[in-house]
Amino acid sequence: MTDSDPFEEIVAAETDRDPDLAVIEAGSRTLRTQGTSGPQADVPGRPEDPALDKALRTVEADLATRWGETKLEPSVSRIVALMDVLGDPQRSYPSIHITGTNGKTSTARMIEALLGAFELRTGRYTSPHVQSITERISLDGAPISAERFIETYEDIKPYIEMVDAQQEFRLSFFEVLTGMAYAAFADAPVDVAVVEVGMGGSWDATNVIDAAVAVVTPIDLDHTDRLGETTGEIATEKAGIIKQDATVILAQQPVDAAQVLLKKAVEVDATVAREGLEFGVVSRHVAVGGQLINLRGLGGEYEEIYLPLHGPYQAHNAAVALAAVEAFFGVGAQRPDPLAIDTVRKAFASVTSPGRLEVVRRSPTVVLDAAHNPAGARATAEAVAEAFDFSKLIGVVGASGDKNVRGLLEAFEPMFAEVVVTQNSSHRAMDVDELAGIAVEVFGDERVQVEPRLPDALEAAITLAEEDGEFAGGGVLVTGSVITVGEARLLLGRG
Repeated sequence: MTDSDPFEEIVAAETDRDPDLAVIEAGSRTLRTQGTSGPQADVPGRPEDPALDKALRTVEADLATRWGETKLEPSVSRIVALMDVLGDPQRSYPSIHITGTNGKTSTARMIEALLGAFELRTGRYTSPHVQSITERISLDGAPISAERFIETYEDIKPYIEMVDAQQEFRLSFFEVLTGMAYAAFADAPVDVAVVEVGMGGSWDATNVIDAAVAVVTPIDLDHTDRLGETTGEIATEKAGIIKQDATVILAQQPVDAAQVLLKKAVEVDATVAREGLEFGVVSRHVAVGGQLINLRGLGGEYEEIYLPLHGPYQAHNAAVALAAVEAFFGVGAQRPDPLAIDTVRKAFASVTSPGRLEVVRRSPTVVLDAAHNPAGARATAEAVAEAFDFSKLIGVVGASGDKNVRGLLEAFEPMFAEVVVTQNSSHRAMDVDELAGIAVEVFGDERVQVEPRLPDALEAAITLAEEDGEFAGGGVLVTGSVITVGEARLLLGRG
């Protein structure tokens, strides 16, 4: 190791790796070449045209009659049947498939920005949405219009009904949206699709694509009732997106998860690139509105990249996204040269990620973040401490009932002076009194305020943040759920 190569320090710092992984890695190829877009659209609001808004609400109501995203029957039989009658639109373009526990949407947006900057027409499918259902399907970096969303639904509706009639269970909400996305991408047509898994991998509805590049963001404990009680068990399900001869881009993983993912890569003769070994973050510095990062990619160094997002985890997401796009273009395999640095810089500078450490108000500063599990909350807490100099931070938390809410609150306890617990409008929302009971156990009774309505919770938190005066440096962090963040975003005048 020399002082001239800081990347070697990253490799040397990998202290949690299991020596037994070397046996697995010996059978798997690794990918590494030795050192030799316009801004994305913001989150859309409701259509201004009353007739169009009514038509969109009709489609939303129709979709709402189907199984929601938390009711699952682990099978791809229905989506396979739908793709079959639609003529397998998902096979008409190459794909990059993304799974993991946290960071999937931000990574997908970065990949989309990079591909767009290199003049490829992109389709992006992500979930859940922050404010509008149309966000889930994007073309060329922007959510499809309400008109196109409605047209796509009406176009495939007869085929949906045909499959419904043949299956034991009707297509779910998520399965229908997945079919819509794949059909819209084929109709556009796109040059490449960037697809985020809904849950898991093997039996997720998105897993009817054979993506040449599979991306696995950090795996942690979430949806344990469906995916497994350990990160290794969860990785077994997520490894299902790794296909024969694909390239796998692995973010840093717990040892048991890495072992599972690498074993699957060996089984299907996939090429593997691992963060911290084949690529990674060389350095990062806080900058106004974001951070300045230096990355080591599969093709060499990429220096002085401005990323307008906060937090160490976003720098790691950027490294993963860059490696995925390099792999898509064959960097490190078919071609030795890195991607054009000016294009890479332009792409990353354009990235947005609504609801991820997003500042929506000043005096006091109100930040929205969709952290909904303990790992995400810990990452958010670290990023807030680094990016903002709050003298007092008030939390507004509205969580879903199926999450590890205690773990989420414990991650925020050291940084919240007080917390206002509330409830969003979703049927999945944890009852505010139940949430308050957990919050009192974590924070103590004197630091917890209960406001069942989100508008009242926001007002109460802003008042608490302002108590010490306009220039005291108080702030508000709204978190706990994508739905809570989306509703707060609307209430605070965004979208």
